[in-house]
Amino acid sequence: MLQVNNISFSYTKEKTTLTNINFSLQKGEHVCIMGKSGCGKSTLLKVIYGLLDLDKGDIYWNDFQILGPAHYLVPGIDIFKYVAQDFDLMPYTSVSENIKKFLSRFYPEEAKQRTNELLEVIEMTEFANIKIKNLSGGQQQRVAIARALAKEPELLLLDEPFGQIDNFKKNSLSRNLFTYLKDKNIACIIATHDGNDALSFADKMIVIKDHQIIANDIPVNLYKNPKLKYVATLFDDVNEVLVNNKKVLLYPHQIKIVEKSEFKAIVLKTYFKGYCWLIEAEYNLQTIFLNHSKSIEIKKAVSLEFNETA
Repeated sequence: MLQVNNISFSYTKEKTTLTNINFSLQKGEHVCIMGKSGCGKSTLLKVIYGLLDLDKGDIYWNDFQILGPAHYLVPGIDIFKYVAQDFDLMPYTSVSENIKKFLSRFYPEEAKQRTNELLEVIEMTEFANIKIKNLSGGQQQRVAIARALAKEPELLLLDEPFGQIDNFKKNSLSRNLFTYLKDKNIACIIATHDGNDALSFADKMIVIKDHQIIANDIPVNLYKNPKLKYVATLFDDVNEVLVNNKKVLLYPHQIKIVEKSEFKAIVLKTYFKGYCWLIEAEYNLQTIFLNHSKSIEIKKAVSLEFNETA
């Protein structure tokens, strides 16, 4: 339903922000845009929503061409909803009133039912009558998402949607949200730097580096078979090591400490991660990271096993 055709955009003539971006999105599909800060993720969402004018290329939703502020007095597409990192809520009204803002006043019962449904999705039923100004940043972020969903858009654009939400709340919220979007067949594009978002909920993942797409595939392929170190680092620490005269990319869990092997390393530091210890070691004059079940004495020599398929 969404077709992004070789678009380019720049804020100034001296520097291009997006270069030859090309991808498509089907109805109800969830795509995660990943890349480090400044790569152009947020700008891409704004372009798709119609807030910026393209330098080159075009964007279509079905047969409708998406154009920017040069063509519309009020930019933005009615059937899309965009949740930016600044939430633009009404601070002196309640959570419920913010969600109801875009619902019809002629059908108060339906509006109330819809509001209650969305309060459950964002897990804020008990905050229904609390004014926005009295909420934390993470709570306001959740309200902004619910408000965007009030009229069930065909495409939801989320810019770092869980950036201010505590981890213990983020996990259940993200499960609720993406399950709800799938049930309603709402397409979604999420711009994030968190690899867990892509691995858990995205149907497809697009990686941007230096303002252009360098990878576009399903998350499991990009995680298990990263062609570039940059892509692998979006998911976890990554080691680039020489094994059997071949450079390979390995996550910490793919390197094991064993009783004896030809590969030797010296322990430099240890970090407790809860489910394991992250061991920082020196191997072949380079620093590597590996997981282990317990802490190890600093400066101790250890033997390693590399497992590319783990």
